[in-house]
Amino acid sequence: MNSRDWFDRAQAVMPGGVNSPVRAFKAVGGVPPFITSASGAYLTTVEGDRLIDFISSWGAIVYGHADPDIVRVISTAAANGTSFGAPSPGEVEIAELIAALVPSIEVVRLVNSGTEATMSAARLARGATGRDVIVKFEGCYHGHADAFLVQAGSGGATFGEPNSPGVPAGTVSTTRVVAFNDMAAVADALSPGDVAAIIVEPVAGNMGVIPPREGFLEHLRSLCDEHGTLLIFDEVMTGFRVARGGAQELYGITPDLTCLGKIVAGGVAAAAYGGRADLMRLISPDGRVYQAGTLAGNPLAVAAGLATLRRIQADDSLYDDLERRGAHLQSRLERALVEADIRGCVQRVGAMLTLFFGVDRVEDWSDASRLDSETFARYFRAALDGGVMLPPSAYEAMFLTASHTDDIIDQAADVLVAAIHRAAS
Repeated sequence: MNSRDWFDRAQAVMPGGVNSPVRAFKAVGGVPPFITSASGAYLTTVEGDRLIDFISSWGAIVYGHADPDIVRVISTAAANGTSFGAPSPGEVEIAELIAALVPSIEVVRLVNSGTEATMSAARLARGATGRDVIVKFEGCYHGHADAFLVQAGSGGATFGEPNSPGVPAGTVSTTRVVAFNDMAAVADALSPGDVAAIIVEPVAGNMGVIPPREGFLEHLRSLCDEHGTLLIFDEVMTGFRVARGGAQELYGITPDLTCLGKIVAGGVAAAAYGGRADLMRLISPDGRVYQAGTLAGNPLAVAAGLATLRRIQADDSLYDDLERRGAHLQSRLERALVEADIRGCVQRVGAMLTLFFGVDRVEDWSDASRLDSETFARYFRAALDGGVMLPPSAYEAMFLTASHTDDIIDQAADVLVAAIHRAAS
């Protein structure tokens, strides 16, 4: 059967035929390729086509698909039992390693997903401060917990309204939304003195890659200190990707709490949140803020995470290589935009990169909302025809891995440059 056949079958038994919405290709048209296997920088479809992959499991893969070392430790762990529901030595080792690698984390709790990590961190912040309001940024995604599925108002600081049916208005009535990179709006949002925490992607990645404006993260830290508000970094995407210690190491800012996912478990389903010991000790059973999970710290995720993080810890060339290759790909794409006489820009932080069509620069959601999605769709389809798999949305990041060698980057760049020219015609 081909991908069309599988998609037809999937649509009969799954919403949209997928288990996560963007996979359905509604933003770019066509049928999503169904994948049978992956190795290194490549995906293989049911038709047998081999695609250079820049989705990289939405950033969860850093050493390439089916890395032999990670496959080996998962296989060994599975043979010893897939879930105990009881403490295991590996949980202690990975917690120690996370605390050693991430500057702000003293105590950590393993969970099962990024959504669970951000939801738990917000609950902890409310419990620690005795306040109810959480400030988030328009266009930043923190998982699908009810409190974070919020539309922003057009003003500087507004209370949100739910943007998904099934989310009660009361649930998000204490979520206040401001524009990313808007320092004055954040100050206004905190001025009532009722904010438990600010949660932020230190590098926005869910409206495309948007770096923090110079001084923005420092401003958040200063305002939080001034108002007795906690600062939560959602590093589910940036953790262990933009630097060994995440964006907080890259920019030199210390949050109170940090949420991690994706790379923390080597591409297996798991996540974590952690931070200052005095805060994390409020979590049950040390304290009264409740959070639990049957599969949290399961042996498969712990084994994959330990193998990945130990390798990162010892790998002195990883981030230099990712930066060099990312800069090279960015340069090729920027030149192609000029040559094709097409309006756009390329924004990148380390191994995260987005090509935006129709704008000169993106600093917040108001900029991102003006993207030329039709041109992106043509570009995407041309790239896929040429054997390069991009995230099927104009609002997502491309992710490079260590398996994207110089030769593979050049091969992909040739395809993407041609795709830019095709999109312009």
